Amino acid sequence: MDYYLLAGDGILVEEFAYGDDHVTVGLGGAMWTAGSGGWRGAGSFGKALRTDEHLLATVTPVTRDRAAQVYRGLAGRPLPAEESLRGHFGEWVRFATTAPLRLSVDDTPDGFAERRVYRVLFAKELRDNHLADLNDTWPGASNGGIPGGRGRAGNDLFAWNLRRVGSGLAWGLDVTVLLAGDSPEVVGDVLRKLTADVRRRGLVPLTTERFA
Repeated sequence: MDYYLLAGDGILVEEFAYGDDHVTVGLGGAMWTAGSGGWRGAGSFGKALRTDEHLLATVTPVTRDRAAQVYRGLAGRPLPAEESLRGHFGEWVRFATTAPLRLSVDDTPDGFAERRVYRVLFAKELRDNHLADLNDTWPGASNGGIPGGRGRAGNDLFAWNLRRVGSGLAWGLDVTVLLAGDSPEVVGDVLRKLTADVRRRGLVPLTTERFA
């Protein structure tokens, strides 16, 4: 689950739902504000803030530990367990999905069963020190100061980079996956880990799409 502090003494908790091929299919959330008396569903609010720069300016990504510290200070009690928080989500927001675009009949290199290309979209801005921090965190050379990396999970290979997309309106984490065919579920683990790396530097994830 992802946690955010809201300007004006509030906390937003969110969780994405993913399909079989690890693309985003839904968003659930709950929100609490000082003096409100309790948690309420916030899936629609979470979707709306991602397209409203004024709302985006009011949210700050944090860890659960930080959210728990703030909640205890404001509410005087421990932050509810994640299972309890899910009980306040209410109706989930559903995401429309489409089949990935196939640009060629087969562009999978020899020795691999499948090639996939994903993009995780993010809103808000990255500070220069956060870009530098990602360059230090990810095991790979950056391209013109833009963070990237390469890695292996078993026999599967991953390559990724973070770049400006949408005429500079958003950030995109592009991930290319070469699957050997042993355990395709590892794709989700890698995507979530890389997404968390970026989110910890202040960006807000929007959705995960598959291009190929």
